[in-house]
Amino acid sequence: MFDIGFFELALIALLALIVLGPERLPRAARTAGLWLGRIKRSVSGIQQEISAQLEAEELRQTLSEQKKQLDETLAHARNEARDVENSIAQPTSPADPVSSVAKAPSLDKASAVDKAPTVDNTSTVLPTPESSRPAGTGKPDGEPDAASITSESREPRS
Repeated sequence: MFDIGFFELALIALLALIVLGPERLPRAARTAGLWLGRIKRSVSGIQQEISAQLEAEELRQTLSEQKKQLDETLAHARNEARDVENSIAQPTSPADPVSSVAKAPSLDKASAVDKAPTVDNTSTVLPTPESSRPAGTGKPDGEPDAASITSESREPRS
């Protein structure tokens, strides 16, 4: 701030001693010290308020950036949800594998995993070879009979 050295301070003290005299110099020094302390406290208080305002402004900017990102993410998620709803609402074509699997004959859950018939895009059931089928799994055309479904559903799975 001010570049005041020892020589300058000594010169100011000598001038004050000559002007004020030895009786009033201690009281003037005490008053000057009090004023200097008040000024320092005021300056530090102002600096703290400025730094607090700067931090608050930075937080506001960060908050607004985060809000923008959140709004963009939310808009993107809504668009994706709308696209999914539109794709679900559209009728599927018969050549679509998803619709052909959905139209395939259903089995109980235990035997559906092990003996699911092979399905192509036209939803026709292909026969499975006799050697690849376990004994008692159903008719030769690949579809299980009612007796095998009910007996397998009663057996505990291991």
